[in-house]
Amino acid sequence: MSEDRLITLAIHTYEKALSLKNILESEGVKTVLNNVNLSSPSISSGVRVRINECDLPLALRIVENQDIFNDQNCDLSPVVLAPIDFSDYSFRASLVAFNFAKTLKSRLEFIHSFINYTSIDKVHFTNDDYEKNEYNCDYEQDAKDKFVKFSNNLKNQIKLGIIPPIKFTTKLVEGVPEDSIIEYAKGIKPQLIIMGTRGTEKKEKELIGSVTGEVLDGCRFPVLAIPETANITNLETSKHIVFFCNIEHEDIVALDLLYRLFPNKSFNITIIHVPHKSLPVVDSYVNSQKELIKYCQKNYPRFNFNIQPLSLDKTSSILNEIEKKSNIDLIVVPNKKKNVFSRFFNPSLAHKVLLHSDKPMMTIPI
Repeated sequence: MSEDRLITLAIHTYEKALSLKNILESEGVKTVLNNVNLSSPSISSGVRVRINECDLPLALRIVENQDIFNDQNCDLSPVVLAPIDFSDYSFRASLVAFNFAKTLKSRLEFIHSFINYTSIDKVHFTNDDYEKNEYNCDYEQDAKDKFVKFSNNLKNQIKLGIIPPIKFTTKLVEGVPEDSIIEYAKGIKPQLIIMGTRGTEKKEKELIGSVTGEVLDGCRFPVLAIPETANITNLETSKHIVFFCNIEHEDIVALDLLYRLFPNKSFNITIIHVPHKSLPVVDSYVNSQKELIKYCQKNYPRFNFNIQPLSLDKTSSILNEIEKKSNIDLIVVPNKKKNVFSRFFNPSLAHKVLLHSDKPMMTIPI
């Protein structure tokens, strides 16, 4: 690197210049410090951070978002939580998470949960078998290595300007994935949890208790599920939302949260009225479908509403009907908490929609 090709990127004190140099070089930008008193660097002022001129666009992206590329930073600001399993569909969901975090002015936290099978009782294996057995792998180190690769991939996407420069951190935990995600969410209280899911054909071959299904039924935070077949990375381009409801108090709470999650969007909302087995508890302003629409139009002026009844045994067919008339971009389901026994024998509406639809779905706990 010749001197005439170097340009000054910034001028800092020695400590800050050295820190910036370390960040830039960790991202592949060769950096030179000038005007440093090597014998007494602490008294040096005005240290020049110089780079190759051709690296300027990349270096500027890194400098403008130093907190993203500095792994030592810690932030307690509002957070979007994105559980990942390093699959292609969880990576695609992470791209949606970046755009959502930008809209919500939040940071991102990625979590991966692994099960360490080395704790399995060794009495089932001979010594020779145990040495060769797959359970003798270092699962934690393997997960750490994958997380580093995953993080570097995201940082590269930021450097290239493909995804927004949102601050993110990673968290590796040991345990059953759905339980670990639910417990961790209780501690950080995320605005939203975003997860990738398999397509309909693959989901039908899995048990009803998939990780995503267990999380959306077991946690008390909004969950956005992105199917691997959904051709979407940014919900900002969405226009049509299908909203399931029983016309109860809790549905209004869910609508309020939906309205806040999209502060600058105008959606067409198709309300699907799911009849309740018992008499609904409603306020005067939602004691009929007509009055519900009036209430929504008054209180959520950015959204346009229409309503349609639904028979509980026709979930997939009604979605297909609506899709023919107008493309569905997002399905929203207010979700009541059930115990494990009830979920197994009487799956929630959210579970049914998750199983039968390849559209992004948001569940809002009520």
